[in-house]
Amino acid sequence: MDKELLAMLVCPLCQGKLKFDREALELHCVYDGLAYPIEDGIPVMLPETARALDVDEKLTPSPGRTGEG
Repeated sequence: MDKELLAMLVCPLCQGKLKFDREALELHCVYDGLAYPIEDGIPVMLPETARALDVDEKLTPSPGRTGEG
């Protein structure tokens, strides 16, 4: 996924930042608890196509972050 495009995309519901999940090919909004699919390299940013994140996915820190602040 293009880094510039990823930096511009926000959640359509809350306008929050999204976390890219390379393995699942999804963009996660931990605030709304939704995962937006990426199909053929194109993010599908429609809330009705998003799936709900499970509790473990909401709690998983972003890669490179230790949780220390």
